[in-house]
Amino acid sequence: MIVCVCNNISDREIRQAVDLGISSVAELHRELGVGTMCGKCVSYAREVLNEHLDSKTVVTELHRTPQAA
Repeated sequence: MIVCVCNNISDREIRQAVDLGISSVAELHRELGVGTMCGKCVSYAREVLNEHLDSKTVVTELHRTPQAA
């Protein structure tokens, strides 16, 4: 779905940007051009960004449990 009509930016592009390290609307603005024209897309772009950030699972530590013999 198109999020930013002015710059033809889709929700898929926003999710891909998050996967590449984008973590704020300011970065979306700078890197993709989200909200650089009319600005009506910013709230929905923020929603897509936050939902995708929340859906990402980060493993910080791995514990191995012994297997029963």
